[in-house]
Amino acid sequence: MMKSFNFLFSLIFFTGLPSMTFGEPLSVDNIIESGMSPSKSVPSSESLPAGRAVENEGPPLKSAIPNGPPLAVRAVESEASPLKPAAPSKPLPAGRIVESGMSSSKPVLSGEPLPADRIVAVVNDEVITALELRSRLDMALKRLEKQKMEQPPRDVLEKQMLERLIMDRVQLQRARETGIRVDDIQLEQAIQRIAAGNNMPLAQFVEALQKDGISFPDFREELRNEMIISRLREREVENKIIISEGEIDNYLSGNLTAAEEEYEIAHILLRAPESASPEQIRGLQSRAEKIRERLDDGEDFAKMAVAYSDAPDGLQGGYMGKRPLNRLPNLFAEIAVRLKGGEVSPLLRSPNGFHIVKLISKTGRRNLLPAVQQTRVRHILIRVNELVSESEARHRLDGLYERIRHGGNFAELARLYSQDGTATKGGDLGWVYPGDTVPEFEHVMDRLKPGELSPPIQTPFGFHLIEVLERRVQDVSADRQRAAARQALRERKFDEAYQDWLRQERDSAYIEIRLDENPA
Repeated sequence: MMKSFNFLFSLIFFTGLPSMTFGEPLSVDNIIESGMSPSKSVPSSESLPAGRAVENEGPPLKSAIPNGPPLAVRAVESEASPLKPAAPSKPLPAGRIVESGMSSSKPVLSGEPLPADRIVAVVNDEVITALELRSRLDMALKRLEKQKMEQPPRDVLEKQMLERLIMDRVQLQRARETGIRVDDIQLEQAIQRIAAGNNMPLAQFVEALQKDGISFPDFREELRNEMIISRLREREVENKIIISEGEIDNYLSGNLTAAEEEYEIAHILLRAPESASPEQIRGLQSRAEKIRERLDDGEDFAKMAVAYSDAPDGLQGGYMGKRPLNRLPNLFAEIAVRLKGGEVSPLLRSPNGFHIVKLISKTGRRNLLPAVQQTRVRHILIRVNELVSESEARHRLDGLYERIRHGGNFAELARLYSQDGTATKGGDLGWVYPGDTVPEFEHVMDRLKPGELSPPIQTPFGFHLIEVLERRVQDVSADRQRAAARQALRERKFDEAYQDWLRQERDSAYIEIRLDENPA
């Protein structure tokens, strides 16, 4: 059975991709939570050390820093689509309401007869319907039940869910306007990675979705939307974060050799409008103070985050995961050091609104950049595409595998047949760090001894033959130290920048909420 459907629910509830633990096998739990929690950003290409630009041409290398995301994946997902941008959406004709979004194949949890569909919100020239809201709400309740989280009242959760649907719609509209797309090939690759991360062939993965009441076509489109939002967030927020060389120097001088504690944090955000009046700020502060009082009275923090937080991770109980202090937003870092495990902060004010932070725990101490084992490895890649099927790609590599086993020259065959940017170098990827390659590649590579050749293996980029040449243990290079510092600083700045961008996007959109007049 599948590990869990946390990923799927994260897709539904996050306004961006969520947090992924980079370097781990992809799973339903972590493929995009990310994204996708937005609390972790993907490093931009400026983080790459010199001399590794060829990695974006197709090798299975992931990132220039330990535990970074796959560069080959980033290279595919970042390139411009040859397809024309989607046409702007048109206003719906009177009386016509289109149901959209993911729907469950199971009846709604309430068991009540389905009323006629109706509009519960208007976002620019699009609508959100009661059926769409009900579907998302029922799945949210199902997820909370699986996680054994205390559920807020349904009407409270309903308003939170509608706000998330609105924010998703705002972002998808912006993505359409700017020509961001995810084509079917990229989407299928992402689905294959999710299935592989759960140790399932695709057919079994589809069956598991259906057993949980989720139709595969709806799952595909939700995944496509989350990938689009992730790219939008990367372009509009992450790539505009500026990290100066002076900031990197200061970071390295104070943090390179220091041991760090990791802080497990959850938070609640009450977002303030961009041009909020003093009266609006006072009203928001009053709401925040009442939430804080309820926490003092023993209310569950996760339940309150689900019910009231405007942050994208609100429906995950406000959970931000574990991070070293220097990767937390400054506002959170300053208060976290003064809290004990389980304690909740007083009300915090930022330009984005009011925050309440809970320190769940402090755990472990680790060196920022310890010495690591490197592997010098080469490979031959045969890609799968419209002209080359999986069976044909595997058959080609089977033939090359037998030729090499019987004395054929690996480097020469790589030059002739490898469909990868390293072909001219005999398939040599050079020295790679842990986390540099996609999990499927790294798992096999790590089990090979120097001089040993793997049989054909599959990754999101096609089929590979892998040969390990040698290994060594070495301190992290200066380039990698600076890349790691740049990423830490980027993560520190990202949360606040993303929340500020979301606030501006929402305030600039035309939004009409009709939930109270037409309860779902």
